[in-house]
Amino acid sequence: MLDALRRGSTGLVAKVLFALLVLSFAIWGVADVFTGWGRGALAKIGSQEIRLEEYQRAFQNEINLISQQAGRRITTEQAHAAGLDNRVLAQLIAWSAVEQHADELNLALSDTSLAEAMKNDQAFKGPDGKFNRLAFENVLDRLGVSERGFLQLRRRDELREQLTSALINGVAVPDAMIEVLNAWKNETRVAEHFTIDADKAVTVPEPDEAKLKATYEANKANFMAPEFRKLALLVLSIDNVKKTMEVSDAEAQTSYEETKKDYNTPERRRVQQIAFKDKAAAEVAKKAIADGKSFGDAAKDAGAKDSDIDLGLISKDRLIDPKIADAVFSLPKDTVSDPIEGRFATVLVRVTDIQPAVDRTFADVKNEVKDKLATKKAAAQMQTLLDQVEDQRSAGKSLKEIGEAMKLQFYEIPEADRSNKDRQGKPAILIRDPAAVLNVAFGSGVGIENDVVEVGGDSYAWVDVLDVMAEKQKPFDEVKDAVKQFFIKQERERLVSELAGKLVERADNGEAMSVLATAGGAAKVATTPPFNRTTEPQGMSRDAVARAFTLAKGKAGSAPDSNNKSRIVFKVTEITPAPAVSEAQRNTIASELKNQLADETLSEYVLALQKSLGTHIYEDEFKKATGAASGDETQ
Repeated sequence: MLDALRRGSTGLVAKVLFALLVLSFAIWGVADVFTGWGRGALAKIGSQEIRLEEYQRAFQNEINLISQQAGRRITTEQAHAAGLDNRVLAQLIAWSAVEQHADELNLALSDTSLAEAMKNDQAFKGPDGKFNRLAFENVLDRLGVSERGFLQLRRRDELREQLTSALINGVAVPDAMIEVLNAWKNETRVAEHFTIDADKAVTVPEPDEAKLKATYEANKANFMAPEFRKLALLVLSIDNVKKTMEVSDAEAQTSYEETKKDYNTPERRRVQQIAFKDKAAAEVAKKAIADGKSFGDAAKDAGAKDSDIDLGLISKDRLIDPKIADAVFSLPKDTVSDPIEGRFATVLVRVTDIQPAVDRTFADVKNEVKDKLATKKAAAQMQTLLDQVEDQRSAGKSLKEIGEAMKLQFYEIPEADRSNKDRQGKPAILIRDPAAVLNVAFGSGVGIENDVVEVGGDSYAWVDVLDVMAEKQKPFDEVKDAVKQFFIKQERERLVSELAGKLVERADNGEAMSVLATAGGAAKVATTPPFNRTTEPQGMSRDAVARAFTLAKGKAGSAPDSNNKSRIVFKVTEITPAPAVSEAQRNTIASELKNQLADETLSEYVLALQKSLGTHIYEDEFKKATGAASGDETQ
């Protein structure tokens, strides 16, 4: 367990140690920082414990951050499946280790230094660029933390950064390392290549019964029936709750009147515009257009491109300048305006299309309005209904009983495997986000009450495991056809690999690649453009590129193709060493290497601290916190 967490922290430490103050706040808590912790501890490093409460805050903060970056809500189940739980605990352990080392070294931050750091923080500056007390207090209010607690957190952040910065500021990049990396990145090669056509080049004899049975016996793990589980599933769906919400015509009418503009489409016009430096230039262009010059040519004379003059199909409120907006929406179609002196420029405009406003009556949108109101009412009811389900669960009611009492959707799933298939290969669970439900179901057991699962972003599900049907061996007669296909695939791969080896040997002995391509069933030999280790030229897989850089000029090799269905045979025909490093390249490479070395230094530093201080993971508690099955404690 601990080894897995240590691996999780490697490469992340630098990011963890220099995290924003708001992240440290989310991790360490509110009020006066280290008061009011929960009872449970998930881990201990040195003299400090990682408490359940702080872990939960950190975990939720990470989910919020990832959700914001992804542009959609990430569920707790998805976060667990991605290993976020291990990563968060590793981060907390790393922070604690550095903090304790700072204490051992008696590092301190003076009030003057802290004040200076706060003064220079962009988050607390006002419009004049100086520290603003009101901005500072707004941050405190937003976080719900006292000033004292905030300053304690900031002091700890500054100390951690001072300590870790001292470690990496002295990191130097040797010139030899720059030369090696330049050679590795920028050496190029050219290769002739072809891909063996397995259908033409090799023939797999029809296997007899004895060969099939031998294949079956040697590969039984490939012919197993998966584990199935019988499940009870209760769903609190906003769509179904919405159906029970009553919305009167009067309610809908009132809502319509309050939000009428949301249902109406304003008049829109397709507008072209030419901007000029002054009114005189605009008047010259207007006269030229009146004399027969096209609007587009007048725009070109003014230095504008076609893409510059087309504002698109827009409503009046999309035009920032009121004077221009008024002119545009009073102009007849295909008429060029007089010069308009706007806020930012003098312009000529032309309207090429007019789409009238569309006002939808209440009768037109009545059902749409009622649906929105029903959805709003249902959303307001969801938390109440969720609490009612949890109360009945606490009272010992089964999911089926709760479903009947509350008129919620209840399903008994006779069998479902981890991939949401029944024994016939059809979908077993038909609600949104079945993977979230199955992650919980297959991480649980019979008789265990599981936490609610968020599904689809706006609905909830509860699942109980009623029975577990362990995976079992499928009999030979049932899978005979599958065994045959497996045998043919394996044998074809073996024969292709064997042929590739012989063709490589012949290429190394001087035979022309065109002759070898014919023997491999390929239509032609292709030649790559120069490629480096990180590119993948057409016809060459990543494996082939990597292998090509191990060969001398004139030597041949083979590697699986990109689809892993055949093999590529290739011969290195040119090797061009990396050019000398320019000063700009040297600086770029040095910066890249310095960041890598700094990250490795910090990783090694934190891992050494963890080993020195002693780290203990309370695995049972951690698994309870993450919803996994229980296990032993690990040191």
